[in-house]
Amino acid sequence: MILNTSGGVTGGDRFAISARTGAGSAITLTTQAAERLYRAEPGETARIDVDLHVAEGASLHWLPQETILYNHANAARTLTAHVGHGGRLLAVEPLIFGRRAMGERLSDTRLCDSWKIYRQGELVFADNLRLSGPVEARLDQSAIAAGCHAMASLVMLVEGADRLLPDLRRHLGETGGATVIGKNVLFARVLATDGFELRRRLVPALEFLAAAPLPRTWMI
Repeated sequence: MILNTSGGVTGGDRFAISARTGAGSAITLTTQAAERLYRAEPGETARIDVDLHVAEGASLHWLPQETILYNHANAARTLTAHVGHGGRLLAVEPLIFGRRAMGERLSDTRLCDSWKIYRQGELVFADNLRLSGPVEARLDQSAIAAGCHAMASLVMLVEGADRLLPDLRRHLGETGGATVIGKNVLFARVLATDGFELRRRLVPALEFLAAAPLPRTWMI
């Protein structure tokens, strides 16, 4: 269980998380509660860097709860993972673009998410997500999110990833998509109207992929 004792992240903050498994071991990492990216002063950017190492034959599940973006937030996040021979990685990053029930709107917000995953030293997955400016207006466009204000990205390195694809797509529903990239790299992205609906989709999908119940902090 990872705790953020500052209670949130704002411009100029720097956070770094590193996790390393031993050969043949298994670990699940999650957070105590949702992370919050608060308003940043002009010219200030928050940084969050996650570095994961999965040893030979080990399993690591990176399952943080949602990150909530506030108006005028400015953050850059990276996730880098190194997976050894026979290692298994499951990682998810859920995002909520303002809590609509609280009347929060994102008229000027910036987020950069960069993922890189290596298997035995070879880059097998990379994804860059950048959102800036009037995020809510862009999400409302039919070709982008069609009014959905919550999203999650999910990646899994596992033998036989293609066999998991049909059931994963069923769990994600009509606003989710999943595919197998290269050899045994499963990637999915799902959109939802709000955080509750997103979690309602993610919990069964993640439990299916993890083949185990999620940490209790993930309970709906």
